[in-house]
Formats: sequence, C-alpha cells, structure tokens
Amino acid sequence: MPVIKVLDEILANKIAAGEVVERCSSVVKELVENSIDALSTEIKVELKEAGTKEIKVIDNGIGMDEEDAVTCFLRHATSKIQREEDLWRIGTLGFRGEALASIASVSKVTLSTSKGELGTVIQIEGGKFISQEKGDSRKGTILSVRDLFYNTPARLKHLKSLYTELANITDYMNRLALSHPEIRFSLSNDGKEILKTDGSGNLLKVIHYIYGASLAKKMIEIKATNQDYEIEGYISLPEVHRANRSGMITIVNGRVVKNAELNRYIKEGYHSYQPDNRYPLVVLTIKVDTSIVDVNIHPTKMDIKFGKQEELNELVYQTIVEALKKKTLIPHVDLEPEKKSVSYEVPQISFDTVKEEEEPLFVNTEFISPVPEEEEIEIHEDVKEKLPMMYPIGLVHGTYIICQNETGMYLIDQHAAKERINYEKVKQKLASPKRETVSLLFPITIEYPPNEFLILKENLDLLRQMGFEIEEFGLNSFIVKAHPVWIPTDYEEENIRKILETVCEKEKDFDLERFYDHVSATAACKMSIKANTNITLEEMEHLIDDLRQCENPFHCPHGRPTVVYYSKQDLEKMFKRSGF
Repeated sequence: MPVIKVLDEILANKIAAGEVVERCSSVVKELVENSIDALSTEIKVELKEAGTKEIKVIDNGIGMDEEDAVTCFLRHATSKIQREEDLWRIGTLGFRGEALASIASVSKVTLSTSKGELGTVIQIEGGKFISQEKGDSRKGTILSVRDLFYNTPARLKHLKSLYTELANITDYMNRLALSHPEIRFSLSNDGKEILKTDGSGNLLKVIHYIYGASLAKKMIEIKATNQDYEIEGYISLPEVHRANRSGMITIVNGRVVKNAELNRYIKEGYHSYQPDNRYPLVVLTIKVDTSIVDVNIHPTKMDIKFGKQEELNELVYQTIVEALKKKTLIPHVDLEPEKKSVSYEVPQISFDTVKEEEEPLFVNTEFISPVPEEEEIEIHEDVKEKLPMMYPIGLVHGTYIICQNETGMYLIDQHAAKERINYEKVKQKLASPKRETVSLLFPITIEYPPNEFLILKENLDLLRQMGFEIEEFGLNSFIVKAHPVWIPTDYEEENIRKILETVCEKEKDFDLERFYDHVSATAACKMSIKANTNITLEEMEHLIDDLRQCENPFHCPHGRPTVVYYSKQDLEKMFKRSGF
C-alpha cells in the first residue's frame, strides 16, 4: 500500500498559510497590495480588536466578475502572470496566487466585488465555500476576514497582544502610504481613525501625516539617476535619529522591501554625522527596470535581490553624502517640541553622552601627539565657510563655549569641536601617499590555516598600501619586516596579528578608509581638549576658525553635535519677553 499521498486542497492551503499568514498584519499586507494592483485610488482598512476579530479592506479598484470572484480563492490562481517569462519582469505587488487561498483556509471570509455591474458576494469558512449570491453594483471590492486562525489554535495562541498587532498593522500601512502617495489610505481600529492620507501624490505630505510637522521640516529631498537606477525621496537631518533601522524605508517600483546591504550603505552615508548605534529616518524610492530585480525569493515578497547592486549602493551613498554636505547642520534647539503622534514616536535631538569606543591597542601615542602649530596640515586649499560667523563671549563648566551673533546664541562643545579638527588632520595624514614605516629589528613570522592564508595572500597589496612590508614565508606563513608608524613600540606583534585578523575576518568587506577612520577618530580623541579645561577667548576664536575650515564642522567623529543653536526668538520666549 503506498504511503505517499497528495494532500487535499484545504490542508495544503493551511500549510501554505504558515508562511504567508503569520499574523494580522500579514493579512492586511496581502489584501491591501491586491487593492493596489487593482488600480485603486482609495483604500480603507477597518479593524475590530486590532484585526483579531475582523479585518475589512474596502477599495474602489477595477473589481472582479462572478467567475473571477470564485477562481481567486483557488491556490495558484492569479491574474498577475500568465507565462514563465513574466516571472522575470514582475511589475505588480502580488503574483504568487497563494495569499487569498491561504487566508481563506484559516478564517471566515466574505467577498463582495463588482466591475460596475451586478456584483458577487461569496462566503467561505475554513477554506470551504458556504454561499454565493448576487451583490450590488458598486465598483470595487470589499473583503472581510473574520476570526483569523479560529481553526488553527496553535497559531491563534501565539498572536501577540492587541497593542502589538495594531502597531504592526499601523507600521505596514504607514509604509504602504509612503510607497504610494497617490492613493488615499485610511486605517481605523474599533471606529477610531489612526491614519488618513489625501492621495495628492506629495510624498512630503505623507511624511507629515505619519511623522508630524516637526519632523517633516527636518527632511532633505534627494534625487539622482545612473544608467540603471533612478532614486528619489527624503532623508532626515543628522539630528533626527532612532535606535533601530525601522525608520529606513526602501521602496522599489512601489514595493516596500528589505535589503540589508542597501541599508548598510544608507547608514554609511551618515558616517560621522550620527553615533554608530543610531539610525536615520529615510524614505527612499527606487525605480528600475523589472528585469534587473528579483522579488521571487520569499512568500512575503519583502526580500529582494538587485542586479548591479554595487552601482545602486554607490549611487545611494554618494547622493546622501552630497545632500548632507550642502546643508548647515547646526541643530536648532526646539523649546516647544510638537506633541508626539499616536502612531509614531517623534525622535528628539539626543544630547546623551555616547560611550566612547574602546581605545585600540594599535594606536601609537607618539604618532598622535599634537602637531606643532607651524607644521599643522591644511585641511582645504579653498575654504568654503559652512559655519555662520559667531563671536565667543565665555565658557561654561570648562566645556561649552558660548557664542553669539545677530540671530541668536550658539553653544560649542570644545572637546567635540577639537576632535573634529584633529580627526580631519590625522585622516588626511593617513591618506597621504607618503607612508611612514618602522623596520623591525627582528622580523615577525605568523602562520595561518590554509583558508585564512589564502585570504591574506589575496590582500597583500592592501596590507602593503597600509605600510606593512610583508611577504610569503614558507607554507601558509607570512613574514613582516616593517609596519606603519602608528603601531606602538613593544606591542608590534600583538597589534599586527590583530590587524591581520581584522582583514581576514572582513575579507572582501574590509574597508581601508573605514579602518583609517577608526584610527583617526581614536587619535583625535586623545589629542583633543578635555572637558573641564578653561581656555582663553583667543584660543576659543582660534578653535572656531579651525572648525570653520573642516569638511564637516557640525559633528565630532563619533556623530555627536559640535554646535547647537538658540535663536533670538527662542531666548525671548524663555524669558517671556515675546510680544513685549
């Protein structure tokens, strides 16, 4: 007797539902994306008890006729692709034909749809057709999903709290609204409105609706193209940052996606503008020929693979860097911050002390000792003033320089400012073609396992570029005869091993510029004025002049602000002088 049998349709759909329908937000995602594919210009989502009792999606799309209304609940039934070639040029949000069948197998569904003529109403419970009737002629579709997971108690048991389920739905609806500003979206729970957009096509307006006016004012518009990609959207000023990546929203051809490598390059664009453990708010839309991307990776269709990923990464990175360079990035202290939105925690400027990076062993204190004034390196030949003119008048707690001009008052963190100045000087010196090296009296021989030996062998040119004199020496071994000057005396072998391990661990991802950046940041911190150190007005003026010549005078190498600003109007508000 055969033991291998073909599963019946309902059981197969329940198994598929385990991948497609994880929680209430999964249902909302699939239904709303279908409404978008149906060319809807208005989509309403109405929830009861955060979707655990009912999820209703109402749209004004093209609707379905009677035959399609029945067929759409069959597994692998879809209007999005017709032949194999279509799989490589997917331009719709849905295409697998699994979602409706999976949802219907674990809930009670009512579908009411029409193309503008006599409509169709279908009832399904647990994947079984209950009834089919004639409906009204309202063009569009209404799909109600009730009692989700009522017949799969294990999945029902693992639903999160109502607050968590609602938060997840709200988060995804926010993303959909950002990806399609031309569609009017509304979301309500138990009759209370959570989200509403106007469908005007203005992305900044949607950012305003979701995140609030205060944050929308701190967004920078970006736009760029190359041969394959067109990008546009908004990025936040460095003073706006969050504890996680959830505010980094990437949209490809109208689809909200996740791509870890692209997120890394977005974050890289903010390097030294924000602390490394904080993340910017970014809404980035990418337009690309559908043949260059692959969305057929996972049933949720959230993951995506790009052809020519390196070109996209570089385009995004350079666009963010250039946009930030053009702005005066002095945080304006808001004395009356806008009230927090119900659906989003508005990021505030963080002045919390960020823990310094641990001092690496491979920084030579002699190498980073302060350079005499006459030998100081010029940072720029053509100085473009980014800081406004300001005049120091005093010092608070030996740390904060008080400055003024006709528009208001500035506070400068003298340690952070000096860190930025020294950081750019040291980094320029490290990047200089003239490498300073130290020959070892007794060359160091280091043996590696075969796999690590091959990686290091491939990176020998990189190590020589850093200032190492290194060669192969026997089987799976290297001999180091000289090293860069910034490696401290008496700790040569320990630090050389540490650097080689870093190169080996990172392999192709090892970034020499970031490595020098790390060394420069550590060196700059040691060279800089410490807190609680009193300096003269003349020294303050010299510090501000040096800061004004920096490429990025607004942040220390760790991303903390060097300068904050209080307008004259803000000061008058503080002392109740406004209007008098």
